[in-house]
Amino acid sequence: MKQSINILISGGGTGGHIYPAIAIANELKLRYPDANFLFVGAKDKMEMEKVPQAGHDIKGLWISGIQRKLTVDNLSFPFKLTSSLIKAAKIIRQFKPDVAIGTGGFASGPTLIMASRKGIPTLIQEQNSYPGITNKLLSKKADKICVAYDNLERFFPQEKIVKTGNPVRQDLLSIHAKTEEGKAFFAINKTKKTILVLGGSLGARKINQLIETNLDFFKKQEVQVIWQCGKLYYEEYKKYDELEHIQVHQFLNRMDLAYAASDIIISRAGASSVSELCIVGKPVIFIPSPNVAEDHQTKNAKSIADQHGAILLRESELDTFPIVFETLLKDKGKQEHLSENINELALPGATTDIVNEIEKLLRK
Repeated sequence: MKQSINILISGGGTGGHIYPAIAIANELKLRYPDANFLFVGAKDKMEMEKVPQAGHDIKGLWISGIQRKLTVDNLSFPFKLTSSLIKAAKIIRQFKPDVAIGTGGFASGPTLIMASRKGIPTLIQEQNSYPGITNKLLSKKADKICVAYDNLERFFPQEKIVKTGNPVRQDLLSIHAKTEEGKAFFAINKTKKTILVLGGSLGARKINQLIETNLDFFKKQEVQVIWQCGKLYYEEYKKYDELEHIQVHQFLNRMDLAYAASDIIISRAGASSVSELCIVGKPVIFIPSPNVAEDHQTKNAKSIADQHGAILLRESELDTFPIVFETLLKDKGKQEHLSENINELALPGATTDIVNEIEKLLRK
C-alpha cells in the first residue's frame, strides 16, 4: 500500500465531534508519517479554529442544522445543502482522498455523501448511545461504523458495526499515578474530599446555578470544589474563587490532573466526557443537558447508570441534589462500587481500534 495517502476527515460543531477527529488523525499520522490530511468543517463553527491549532488544514462548508421551529436558517437550509454538496464534490475532486472519515456534525453529511458517490471508502464514528440524524443517514452508504455503545443495530446496519469506543486523551490512562501531582497542582487540602464540577468548555447554566446554591452546603460537608464554570459564565461566578473551599476556573488546561485530584465528579454527559470518565474510574453524578438533539446526553448517562456505574440526576430533580450528594459522600462502599463498575465500561484502546478499521478500508 502506498504510504503517501490522502485522508479526508469531517466532523465538528462541538468538541465531541472535533476532538475524536483530531485523535484519529494523530494516530494515522503516527502510522503514515507521509500521509496528507484535510479536514472539512462548517464555516463559523469551532472546528475552524481548533483543527488548525492541532496542526491540520481545514476547509469550511456553508452548512447548519435544521431548527425545531420555523426560522430563517430553516428556510435557507436547501440552499446551504446544495452549496455544501457542490463544494464537497470540488474538495474531493481536488484532494483525491483514499478514505473519508466522518465523526458527526453537519459538515460530515455532504462530505461523506459525495465521497461515497465517488466510490471512496467511508467510515463513520458515532460517539453517542443515540445517533444523530447525520450519521443515521450516512450509515446506509458507509462501509464501516465505529460505535461506543451496545444495541446500535436499531439504527445502523448490523454487519457494518464495530464497537470500538470513543477516542480519549491518552494522558488519562495513568491518572491514578498522578493523585499527589494533581493535589499539588491545584494546591488543595489533602485531608478533605475534593469535588470536580464539569459543565463543558462553554459551561452549563443549571449546573452552575446548582453549585452556587450549595456553596454553604459544601462547606458544611467539609468538601472543596474545583469548579469549571465555562467561558460563558466565568465573569458571573469568578467572585466565588475568594472562598477558601471553592476554586472557580473558566476552563481546565490539565484535565488529567483535575481528574486525578478529585474524589467525586459532577458532570454533563456528552459522549466524550462519558468515555473519559469511564477510564478515570471515579464516582460520578451525571447531570445531562436536556437541550441537545434527541436528548442524547440523558441516554448516554442512563446507559452507564443502568449498569450501576454512575448516578443519573436529571435537571428536573436537582432539588434532591443535597440528599443524593451527602448519601454518596458518606458511603465509601457505594463510591467504590460506582468506581469499579464505570471503569469496567472503559474502552481505552478506542483510537487504535478505529484506525485499525480505517487501515482495512485502505487495503481494499
